[in-house]
Amino acid sequence: KAALELDSHTVRKTSRNVLGLLPGTSNADEAIVYMAHWDHLGTHAGEPGDNIYNGAVDNATGVAGILEIAEAFANAPQRPRRSILFLATTLEESGLLGSRYYVAHPVFPLAQTVAAINLDALAPIGKAHDLAIVGKGSSQLDQLLVTALAAQGRRASEERDVTAGDYFRSDHFSFAQAGVPALYISSGDNLIDGGTAAGTAAQVDYSEHRYHQPGDQYDPA
Repeated sequence: KAALELDSHTVRKTSRNVLGLLPGTSNADEAIVYMAHWDHLGTHAGEPGDNIYNGAVDNATGVAGILEIAEAFANAPQRPRRSILFLATTLEESGLLGSRYYVAHPVFPLAQTVAAINLDALAPIGKAHDLAIVGKGSSQLDQLLVTALAAQGRRASEERDVTAGDYFRSDHFSFAQAGVPALYISSGDNLIDGGTAAGTAAQVDYSEHRYHQPGDQYDPA
């Protein structure tokens, strides 16, 4: 026998997804989505330091990534055939709520959304010989990335710890559940300067000392 008492409360708040659209030319009714979540964990009272969970890596890096991609598309000499939707989602850290809302209320019908590419926590640890595909093998988009990386003399690798279940904990998963081909890209750890040993050490240091902690803040060094 067991007795259980659970205290809970409900809080209602409002937050926003942020979208930008570059219309396509010949296939403007089809869309490719580049996405990154802009939220983090706010402040936690009673902890040492400033208590601000800045989320510099997780996920200001991803937001910076889709902004750079947007600028590159906007400045390209030729517009893409398909429309490109840039989606900065809210409330990823609260259970993928922003991406789930978008999937339930899409700007483009999901049947005409040909790919969702997610950037989440790109480690600023240096250039690498590889790029990690989180949940490698879950989408046919993987092979397209493998081909693109080969043209750069690089390769695709798996995430460092598949047991962490990261594939199921970021916003692309809302699209994958709805049948949209989805790709979750993360940083590789086979660094040009220091190899896999240096890359793994840097990733472990981040996970242990800054991930979902106030220490995940911008450092110009």
